[in-house]
Amino acid sequence: MKKSQLLAGILSPPIALGGIGAAILINRSWWRLTNNAISDLGKVGLPYNGVMNVPLFISAVLAIYYVTGLFKEVKNPVSKLGIGVFILGLIFLAGIAVFPEGTEPHYHVSWGFFLGGSLGFLIAGAALWLEGRRRFGAFTVLLFTAEVLLARWAFKTFSGVAIAEFIGIFAMIIWHYALLWEKFLKNETPAKARPHRR
Repeated sequence: MKKSQLLAGILSPPIALGGIGAAILINRSWWRLTNNAISDLGKVGLPYNGVMNVPLFISAVLAIYYVTGLFKEVKNPVSKLGIGVFILGLIFLAGIAVFPEGTEPHYHVSWGFFLGGSLGFLIAGAALWLEGRRRFGAFTVLLFTAEVLLARWAFKTFSGVAIAEFIGIFAMIIWHYALLWEKFLKNETPAKARPHRR
């Protein structure tokens, strides 16, 4: 994988979260975590809706660039299927920015992002189990299970869906960084730290 793709993968989540955080600050007079959806911050007609929508789009493009590199790195067909579904979820993430709340496709692209992203990381993580990375596979299944249970609880408990959405988002981000570490960063040893061979 190219270094630029790894860098894109590292930077993508903070850019999206930064845009969401800035939008929350701008709209803090009316937006409530327990009563609203994240998409309310980018809806059509809202002043400064680009504060969230533009970073979301940039984040999605960077993530797609990274994951296309990841797709070439995996060999197992089940892994490729999972990564492919994850890419589809990221395309829907870009769609959330292109079709913000107030447009007809918004509902569908929103669900597409959460379903594609979550099912994608579950399938890819299960495939890593088959490749012998059992600890990471078990971690993936536990993370997905926790995401589903917590999201269901949030849907039933709060009038808004933002908490459930954040649960899904952070589950995907945690898995993404865990995979980055496991597959690309964990075994990298700086040249100065390598033992000297005579």
